[in-house]
Amino acid sequence: MSNRNQNDADVNVRLDKWLWAARFFKTRALAREMVQAGKVHYNGQRTKPGKTVERGAMIKVPAGWDTKEIKVLELSDRRLSAQLAQTLYEETDASAAQREANQTARKLSAFHSPRPEQRPDKKQRRQIIKFKQQ
Repeated sequence: MSNRNQNDADVNVRLDKWLWAARFFKTRALAREMVQAGKVHYNGQRTKPGKTVERGAMIKVPAGWDTKEIKVLELSDRRLSAQLAQTLYEETDASAAQREANQTARKLSAFHSPRPEQRPDKKQRRQIIKFKQQ
């Protein structure tokens, strides 16, 4: 058996395996499900989990409430530490700016819809139900 190195030019890495190795998803199965569901786009198109990843490819990956648009810099079929995994890709400036703008908008939205400090008691719940039925 040959020992594969992440810097070899002949490494063929599946998309779901690369996403797992780059730590976008906790498991390969979860990465595969997200690709199959159409949540991950490879070079602007839906794809299959078995798609071979190439250097320079653009991938859109869901990240919490937002979507990250990344460029593949290196290939790896092994899960690396978080610091090394971040060297496998680079997020585009437009994507980072959009995520920052979305985060600011969410903070402002949360400010305008404050949460109550406690749950309503039985009397208050009845008043809420009565108010809603009017």
